[in-house]
Amino acid sequence: MTRTTTTAGLLALLASAGAHAAISPDACDSKAFQIVLSPSAASFDARAVWLDRRLLTLPGAPADGVFKLYHSPAGSIAAPVGGKVAGSMGALTLGLFQGSVPPALAERFKWVGAGPVLQVSDADALKMGELHRQQLVLVQEDAQGIVRAATRVQVAGALDDLYAAAGKLEKLGVDVADKRTGFTVWAPTAQQAAVCIYNTGASTARAVYQMRFDPATGAWAAQVAGDLSGKYYKYAVDVPVDGAGIVRNLVTDPYSVSLTTDSKRSYIARLDAPKLKPAGWDAAPAPQTVRNPTDMVVYELHVRDFSINDRSVPEHLRGKYAAFSRAESNGMRHLAALAKSGLTDIHLLPVYDIGSVPEVGCAVPKPSGAPDGDAQQALVKKTAETDCFNWGYDPYHYNAPEGSYATNPADGARRVVEFREMVDSLHKLGLRVGMDVVFNHTFSAGQVEKSVLDRVVPGYYHRLNAAGGIERSTCCDNTATENRMMGKLMIDSVALWATQYKIDSFRFDLMGHQPRAVMEQLQQHVNAAAGRQVQLLGEGWNFGEVADGARFVQASQLSLNGSGIGTFNDRTRDAVRGGSAGDSGEALFARQGWINGLGYAPNGHDGKHDANSSLPELLRAADMVRAGLAGSLRSYQLQTFDDRTVPLERIDYGGQPAGYASEPLEVVNYVENHDNQTLYDIDVFKLPASTSSQDRARVQVLAMAVDAFAQGIAYYHAGIDVLRSKSLDRNSFNSGDWFNRLDWTYQDNYFGTGLPPSEDNGKDYALIKPLLANPAFKPAPADIAFARDAFRDLLTIRASSTLFRMPSAAEIRRRLRFFNTGSTQNPAVVAASLNGEGYPGAGFKSISYFINVDKIGHTVTDEQAAGKAMRLHPVFLAPNAADKRATQATFDPATGSYSVPPRTAVVFVED
Repeated sequence: MTRTTTTAGLLALLASAGAHAAISPDACDSKAFQIVLSPSAASFDARAVWLDRRLLTLPGAPADGVFKLYHSPAGSIAAPVGGKVAGSMGALTLGLFQGSVPPALAERFKWVGAGPVLQVSDADALKMGELHRQQLVLVQEDAQGIVRAATRVQVAGALDDLYAAAGKLEKLGVDVADKRTGFTVWAPTAQQAAVCIYNTGASTARAVYQMRFDPATGAWAAQVAGDLSGKYYKYAVDVPVDGAGIVRNLVTDPYSVSLTTDSKRSYIARLDAPKLKPAGWDAAPAPQTVRNPTDMVVYELHVRDFSINDRSVPEHLRGKYAAFSRAESNGMRHLAALAKSGLTDIHLLPVYDIGSVPEVGCAVPKPSGAPDGDAQQALVKKTAETDCFNWGYDPYHYNAPEGSYATNPADGARRVVEFREMVDSLHKLGLRVGMDVVFNHTFSAGQVEKSVLDRVVPGYYHRLNAAGGIERSTCCDNTATENRMMGKLMIDSVALWATQYKIDSFRFDLMGHQPRAVMEQLQQHVNAAAGRQVQLLGEGWNFGEVADGARFVQASQLSLNGSGIGTFNDRTRDAVRGGSAGDSGEALFARQGWINGLGYAPNGHDGKHDANSSLPELLRAADMVRAGLAGSLRSYQLQTFDDRTVPLERIDYGGQPAGYASEPLEVVNYVENHDNQTLYDIDVFKLPASTSSQDRARVQVLAMAVDAFAQGIAYYHAGIDVLRSKSLDRNSFNSGDWFNRLDWTYQDNYFGTGLPPSEDNGKDYALIKPLLANPAFKPAPADIAFARDAFRDLLTIRASSTLFRMPSAAEIRRRLRFFNTGSTQNPAVVAASLNGEGYPGAGFKSISYFINVDKIGHTVTDEQAAGKAMRLHPVFLAPNAADKRATQATFDPATGSYSVPPRTAVVFVED
C-alpha cells in the first residue's frame, strides 16, 4: 500500500520512522562501524539517471506505461517484477518530458543510453530535497499497478542541481577558532548527523553533538564551545543504503586534516597553530631554483624507500618523515649532492593517508636466498598485506598525512609536524617538494569500514556504470570528479597541501580520468590560494570508461594541449627503452630500443641478424628521440628519415601524433619511473648478454642524457643514477622493502636478489630466472659510481644554460636545430645545435650536443659550425669529471665535423 504525502508531512514521516532519534554517546563508542536502523526489503540496481533535480531518464525502457518514483524513509521498498510495490510511504507520478534536454545536461550525460526522459511535476519538485534523504525507487508499472521494471536512480545530477551552493562552502571539515570549534560535513542524503568527540584516539566519547542541516547546501554543521584542538572526532550519519535500509555509519571526516592510528578517528586541529609548525616554518623561504616550469628537474622518491635501508639513519627513524631531517645521513648527502648539481624537485610518492599499510605492528620480513631463488618473493608475498610497504596509490583520507611514516601515528599532531619538518629539510637543501596525488579512485567504496566517501553520501562520489555499479578501470573504485563535490574535494585538497605544507607541484595519477575543465579550475584556484605558480603534472593516459571523451573532455595528453598542465611523454620513453610498458614474454627481449641495441647491437631475439633489416626501425626511433628532445611540440618542424620536413604533430606514434603539446611545460620527459621495470632491468632484457657491466652503466647514462637535454620538464626515478634494480620486478607496488631497496653507500643495486613476486612476473619466470642467476649482469661498485657521477654532470650541464629548458615553443623553434637528419643520417647519433645569441641565461653563444648510442665512434658534420670555436663543455674537463671518454670527442673547425666516441653523450660550447 502506498500513500502520497505533502512536503510538510515528509518530516513527520521521517520522525515517525525513528530516523531522527537523537544519537547517544553510546552509539559513538560502538565497536561496529555501521548499525542497521531499518533493514531493507530488497536491493536494486541503478539503471536510471538523474539529469538534474527534475529530469531523469531510464535508458533502454519503452516509453509506455506509468512511471512512479516511490519513496520510503525506512528504506523498506520491495518492487518485484510481476507484482506490486510494497513498503513505500508514498509515490510521485512522473510525466514524459516533451522538450529538449538542456545542452549542458545533454553533454554531461552523453554517455547515458537512449530512453524516455521523465519529469517531476512543479509541485513535486519542491519535495525533492527531502525525498533524496529517503530510499527512492523508480518503477515502471502497467495500468493495474503491476511492476514491469524497478531501479534506483543515479543521484549525482540531482544533488549537484539541488545543492549547487555547496560548491562555495569554505569550511568543510573541522574549523577551530577562538573559543569555539566548528564541524561541517556535506551529507545531503542523511536523515540526521551528529559529531562524536573523544579526548584521545582510544578513549570513550566525551560528548556527542547533533548537527543542523542546511537545505541550501546539503551540509550538516555543529558549533561547539571551546577550542577542542588535540581531541578526536567521528561523524554518525544516518543514510539510506541500497540493500541495507537505513544505516547509521560511524565514519571519519572526508576532510580530515589528521587522524589517529590506522585512521580510526579524525584529529581536531588548526593547522596554523604554532605547536604544529617546525621552528621558523612561517618565515622559511621556498627555494627559488625554478623560474619557469621547464627549469624543473624532478627526482621521484618514496618516503620509506629513501631511508629504510640507510644504516646512517637511527633505526627508529628509518622509513619515516623524520629521516629527511638527518642532514648527515647517506641519503640526505645524496640529495644534497644532486641539489648542488642542478636537481630542483623531489616528488614524493603518495604521502596522504593511505589504506593499505598498518600504521603500527606491520610485518618486517627478512628474506634471503639465491639470486634466482623464489624464497624471497614467497616471504614477501606472505606478508604483503600486513607489512610496512606499499606505494600508496590507495587513498583513504586525501587531506591528512600518512601515519605509517610518522614516529607516533597515535598522535594526530606528530604526522603534521614531521611532514612539515621533512618539507623544511628538503627546502633547506634547495629542493622543492612535489607530491603524487591519486584522485581517480579510492581505497574502498560501499559500506565497508575503510570506505569514507560512500558511507557519507552513498552513490555520489564514485563514477557509475550503466547498471549503477562502480567503474574500476583504474584498478580500484573510480571517483567521479565531474560531480561537483568530488571535484571540489580534489581542488580543496590540493590547495590545502600547497598552502599548509608548502607543496610546490603535484603529480596526478591517471589524470586522464579527470575532466580538463576541473583540472583548469584547480590550477586557477590553487595558484590563487598559494599566491604563486603551482605546477601540475600528470599521467594523461586515455583509457577506460572515459576514453576518447566518452564522458567529458579529459585531462589527457591530446586533450590538454594548450592548458599549461604537463603530461608524461611515453613517446620518448618507448623510443629510448624499446617496446612498450606492457611488454612481457619474448617481446621484452625482441623489442630493443634506441639506447640498447636496436639495429646496431642485436641481441638475437628479434629474428633479425643484420643491421640493415632493423634500419627502418632504428631510423624511426631516432626521429622519435629527436621529437622528444624538441619537447614533443606539435609545431616543431623536423626533417624525418624519409626527407620530409613536417611538424611533429604529423609524425605518427602508434596512430597518435608524436608532437602533442603546445608549449614545453606541457611535457614531462622520463625514461624510468616507479611503474614497470627500472631502466637497468629493462636493459638486462634488451642489451646483448655479452655487454660488459661498464657498458651497461654507459647505456644508463645515455638514457639519462636524453632527459637532461630534452626541452620540457625532466623527470627521473630515484635510484636511476645508481643503476637501481628491482630484481626484474615489473610492478613493485606491493613487493615490500626487499624489492624496493636503495643503497646510498653505492655498493649494490640489488639486481639478482631473488625472483620477483609471482603475481605480476610469474608468467615470465622461465625467462627471468637465468638472467638473475648470471653474475655478469650485476654491476660493480665502480659502475654504480660512474653512473652516479655522470648523472650529476648531466644535471650540471642542464643547469648551466637556459637553452636546455626554454619555456616557450617559439624560442625552441627559433633556437633548436638538429643536424645529421634525413635519409643520409647515422641514426645511432642524435646531434643538435642550440643558438644562444641574445637569449637570457644562455651562458654560451651556442651549444652543440651529441648522443652516440653505438658501440663504435662516429663523426657527424654540421656545415653551419664550420669556422666556429667550439670546445668541450667545462664539465667534461673538470678534474672530477665522470666520463673521461667524453674528452676523446673532437671538433674540426675547418669542416664543422664532430667525432663522438662510442656510447657517449657529449656537449660542445661556443663562448
